[in-house]
Amino acid sequence: MNLTDLNEKSGRYKARKRVGRGTGAGNGKTSGRGQKGQKSRSGYSRTFSFEGGQIPLFRKLPKRGFNNVFRTLYDVVNVSDLNRLEDGASVNLETLVAEGMIKNPHGKLKILGNGKLEKKLTVEAAKFTATARQQIEALGGEAKEV
Repeated sequence: MNLTDLNEKSGRYKARKRVGRGTGAGNGKTSGRGQKGQKSRSGYSRTFSFEGGQIPLFRKLPKRGFNNVFRTLYDVVNVSDLNRLEDGASVNLETLVAEGMIKNPHGKLKILGNGKLEKKLTVEAAKFTATARQQIEALGGEAKEV
């Protein structure tokens, strides 16, 4: 078998339906849209939530809670996760992104005190919990607020 013997698979491409080409063609006159009504008109388009004039489900459901558009989003890292870094390293948001510990950075870093820190580090973050700051400074490291 050679490359020249290859041919396109039969039935791979389906011909588009040619509508409005006479009654003998099967989709003439109304072009498969039926008689009258909103869906038969030109320019018709329906939103995904349209339910035939009935109140859509998302409008029936009650609204709950409050989303503050001015909230501050933090990238959160536990102290135990910092053990992956080498001893004496300087840690900030950029180094954690490069290390793969933070996938989608939001711009601010917060260090939580969950777990046990075993390495001396210089950590630059927007916020620290009290236990995180305590653990970093207990090992001779430095917790800088940026």
